Amino acid sequence: MHLFEADPTENLLPFDGAVNYFGKIMNHQIATNYYETLLSTVEWKNDEAVIYGKHIITPRKVAWYADANFPYTYSNTTKQALSWTKELLELKQLTEKISGAKFNSCLLNLYHNGNEGMAWHSDDEKALEKNGTIGSLSFGAERKFAFKHKRTKETIALILEHGSLLVMKDATQTNWLHRLPPTTKIFTPRINLTFRTMVVA
Repeated sequence: MHLFEADPTENLLPFDGAVNYFGKIMNHQIATNYYETLLSTVEWKNDEAVIYGKHIITPRKVAWYADANFPYTYSNTTKQALSWTKELLELKQLTEKISGAKFNSCLLNLYHNGNEGMAWHSDDEKALEKNGTIGSLSFGAERKFAFKHKRTKETIALILEHGSLLVMKDATQTNWLHRLPPTTKIFTPRINLTFRTMVVA
């Protein structure tokens, strides 16, 4: 498993996709201000999933915002989008400027501590633009983030810093899984914003 330093020109993936880590894109105080505002103003709700017919409610909380009232279905549950807040629009525009991509939606995750994580998965739902760009902003606790190739099982990991941007694009979601592994060493929350492009009929 490899650990990378921030170099936005470097593709972290050896093949079959493209991931660029821009590191901290704002200073510590600005990042902390956004973190505190997002904690208090976003309409957080416990995430839900239906797995093997069983309805599960997770400790992790989520929120779904977009340009319009887009429905988003994953894990056999559907969310209706909320309207952007001022801070989310600011962060969307910043992420668009740095990544060169345009986004119309954002899925937010709130992990209260290291016990909460995310299992291996790809963001490849049919409602999302195929091979589109996903801009991932991180605030709060610094956590390890890992990729695993679907065929070769090769793994790559990095630490996502407070106020940092990770961009996944091209065939990454088709060929790679990613996860946020749980850890017993983190006791504070992390907020993650994943800006996406929904396919609008």
